Amino acid sequence: MSAFEGVVVSDPGLQSQFTQVELRSLKSKFSSIKTKSGHVTVSDLPPVLAKLKGVSGLYTEDDLRAALEDSYPDPTHEIDFESFLMEFLNFAGRASASTKGSGYRRASSILRQTVTTHFRTISESEKASYVAHINNYLGNDPFLKKYLPLDPKTNQLFELVKGGVLLCKLINVAVPGTIDERAINTKKDLNPWEINENHTLCLNSAKAIGCTVVNIGTQDLVEGRPHLIMGLISQMIKIQLLADLNLKKTPQLVELLGDDNDVGELMSLPPEKVLLKWMNFQLKKSGYTKEVTNFSTDLKDGEAYAHLLNVLAPEHSTTSTLETTDPTQRAKLIIDQAEKLDCKKYISPKDIVDGSTNLNLTFVAQIFQQRNGLTVDNEKISLTTVLDDDTQTSREERCFRLWINSLGTATYVNNLFEDVRSGWVLLEVLDKVSPGSVNWKRASKPPIKMPFKKVENCNQVIDVGKGLKFSLVNVAGSDFVQGNKKLILAFLWQLMRFTMLQLLRNLRSFSQGKEITDADILNWANQKVKSSGKSSHIDSFKDRSLSNGKFFLELLSAVQPRVVNWKVVTSGETDEDKKLNATYIISVARKLGCSIFLLPEDIIEVNQKMILTLTASIMYWSLQHKPAQLQSLQTIEETETHKPVQLQSLQTVEETETPDASVPKPDASPSEPDASLSAPAASVSAPDALSSSPAALPSVSEEGDSLPDELSNLSVEDDALVTAASPQATTDELGLSEQEDTTEK
Repeated sequence: MSAFEGVVVSDPGLQSQFTQVELRSLKSKFSSIKTKSGHVTVSDLPPVLAKLKGVSGLYTEDDLRAALEDSYPDPTHEIDFESFLMEFLNFAGRASASTKGSGYRRASSILRQTVTTHFRTISESEKASYVAHINNYLGNDPFLKKYLPLDPKTNQLFELVKGGVLLCKLINVAVPGTIDERAINTKKDLNPWEINENHTLCLNSAKAIGCTVVNIGTQDLVEGRPHLIMGLISQMIKIQLLADLNLKKTPQLVELLGDDNDVGELMSLPPEKVLLKWMNFQLKKSGYTKEVTNFSTDLKDGEAYAHLLNVLAPEHSTTSTLETTDPTQRAKLIIDQAEKLDCKKYISPKDIVDGSTNLNLTFVAQIFQQRNGLTVDNEKISLTTVLDDDTQTSREERCFRLWINSLGTATYVNNLFEDVRSGWVLLEVLDKVSPGSVNWKRASKPPIKMPFKKVENCNQVIDVGKGLKFSLVNVAGSDFVQGNKKLILAFLWQLMRFTMLQLLRNLRSFSQGKEITDADILNWANQKVKSSGKSSHIDSFKDRSLSNGKFFLELLSAVQPRVVNWKVVTSGETDEDKKLNATYIISVARKLGCSIFLLPEDIIEVNQKMILTLTASIMYWSLQHKPAQLQSLQTIEETETHKPVQLQSLQTVEETETPDASVPKPDASPSEPDASLSAPAASVSAPDALSSSPAALPSVSEEGDSLPDELSNLSVEDDALVTAASPQATTDELGLSEQEDTTEK
């Protein structure tokens, strides 16, 4: 008897809106239309939507048809299943809102408004600002200079993004050194495979610098979808401009503290909040009494800007800025004054008067970068010395923080050690990796004023961890509340390793049903390299020979021969050569489809944990795309002459309503990459952490019985659970091409 096949969609957020019963019912209705006509068009939707619970009786077919016409002028436009789900949610949600408001009579106008905004328009002012930023920072790039400067009045930006090079370069502007540019495909005429590799590298690298790329995939970039591209660029620019708004980069920020010296509170604030705190701190010096609480309405009149610049740059101060009564004229004077501080002209007077949140934020961040007005108070700065983590702790904090944020949980983590102390974030992660394991009735959501509520949350974290067989001897919830870094990191490592081995086990169980261990991963890697004709071999994930990078380069080449350019590989003998190889390895792995968060130093210093996650990530990608290898794993164990000590394998996550949704089906499709690529790769749900590369273009089965190439029914919800340990589904053709969601937090 075949295993139960759940209906899987590529967006975990969309999947979470429905139960499997609902999804199967909706899939059946959608398929019935498709069966009759061969495909589903916009004109087919109103009769079906009008009969669905939540919409039926509230809107007529004419209401729905009129609403859809505003967004789909062509009634013959083809609709896929995920777009059908999105439209249903859109109408059902608005129907619910309308019943609480003015009734049914205004339903059509409400629907038109909602559906129109669902397909987003972009801000021309923001586009002009981002184009100016790109022209300024990348105008002299050896590859891009022939395409720059871009004209903001045209769609040149979106056309240039399609090739995949621009966003990769922009990531390196935001966080220098993130992408090894030797891994970017930059020849004049790129084929679809190479273009998709660039986009895969871009999305995985964007997550590695902290971008939220939920519901954006390679196909969205290939198609040059304006609002998704704008959202991604916006995040990159913010990351660049807000990089110094932390105590490690700017210890003078301790001056913002009051007499209570609550450094922890300041550390837990997101950069945007720190920027507001800094702005208000400076405004008080000028006697400005209003508090700025946002980057929109509070800045429209320009008064706050005028006072801020007068305080920071008294040599350029002028009374005319405040004396003028015309907001637009005042905004112009503000911009002129800021230019004297070398602030780039990325904002217009109209943007200030209109209260553009994104552009005001970047403008204030530029002012902070050029002149923050903070004094060097050695006594206060000494407070930050006790906060300095050792290098290893700092790197692990970064890895786990980025991994958690990639899961798509509701809470965004800015400072790991501070944000997990309430227990809420850890409960969200546990519920994501082991659905149903958290009793939310016992949990308290932040902000939590009573300390014992935090302890209750953290105690439940410990209980769930013990249920997953984590080693938590003598660990109590109060340890997390008190911010015990060592225990927090140890718990998160077990959690990450659990998800990693669980997902690999799901692949393996397809053929053998066994638990997978660290030793299995090691044996697979050695056997894979050996089968490619190479002689490299490692005894453990602590093997010092790993530091030169050759083993991983040979492993990547064995998995996908064309992905490594051996002409740029160094001997790995000197420290500099090791750094070059390590940087190249990470970029090549991301280009292949691995969503990983380690740093080159982790490879050079042979950080056992990070080495394991990298190897597991490559393994998952390989097994995902060449399922026949699953059958050989047992043989590897039996024939491998070197048998490492078997490490404890972890118990499987309790099966959910769709237990086999993450298990891929093998196929007989061609294994050669070009053979399986007939078009540009399709979209990816951005927080997906599991692998998928340009070589495979899987899709969701219509009926759940005969699954297509390589990975057809892999659940993207499960993908996101192993982000740090396994690759991203960057070429999944699982939907999202018609889905319109923002990339911003």
